Amino acid sequence: MRLSRWLADRWVMIVALLVLGYLSLPIVVVAGLSFNRPSSRLSYDFNEFTLDNWRQPCATSDMCDAVVHSVQIGFIATVVATVIGTLMAFALVRHRFRGRAGINVLIFLPMATPELVMGTSLLALFVSAGVPQGFWTIVIAHVMFCVSFVVVTVKARLAGMDRRLEEAAMDLYASEWQTFRRITLPLVLPGIVAAALLAFSLSFDDFIITNFNAGTTVTFPMYVWGAAQRGIPPQVNVIGTAMFGIAVLLVGLSSLRGRRSRRAGLPAAGAAGRRAKSPS
Repeated sequence: MRLSRWLADRWVMIVALLVLGYLSLPIVVVAGLSFNRPSSRLSYDFNEFTLDNWRQPCATSDMCDAVVHSVQIGFIATVVATVIGTLMAFALVRHRFRGRAGINVLIFLPMATPELVMGTSLLALFVSAGVPQGFWTIVIAHVMFCVSFVVVTVKARLAGMDRRLEEAAMDLYASEWQTFRRITLPLVLPGIVAAALLAFSLSFDDFIITNFNAGTTVTFPMYVWGAAQRGIPPQVNVIGTAMFGIAVLLVGLSSLRGRRSRRAGLPAAGAAGRRAKSPS
């Protein structure tokens, strides 16, 4: 009876853990293969444990060049898309203007359009305009589909923010810039950071749109696709594991910082409440 009651109270959590474990299986396999010395270039079975792959992650120079290209493109596309998307989110949430509903629909089009269609459309656009395919055409393409995800993420954060906090700051004679810097920006910043991380992940991982508009530039996903025909080097698993570890570290640090901020705010709120209840 105790076991059945325990399972009945926690079955949702158990199912969620099982689903998360299933989704994490590919990551566990990639992390395990990063310590593998394969028996041949076309073998993906675990043969022998080794640390050589981590000691020499750039044993294949072409792969490291592709990783550098992906990081550079992802960084530039993330910065541009985050700035444009954040400004668009503020405009759509805080202002009423003609065509606002139509713009909301247009924002979802890059997210709903198949990547094959978007890639071929951008290729036709660049060819008709006489723009040579290469590094900057990839950046333009990535900014185009990353902006939509940034707008949606920041809009969700803005929609859940209490406007009375800004009104209270203005009532206490804070200027518009002071209100934005000390009230609005700290509250919206977690959404902006989440949108930037999402944009970088999408840019670094994209293959279809990049393949149509890359020209002679090779990114990391394109290198993996080309190497699959002649044998993927084990250093690819090292790069994948390292990127996943960095992402988990950033998310963990952000969550820890938010938890510390909430804990620091609770005593301050309690002290303010006690002062308000104390007789003057």
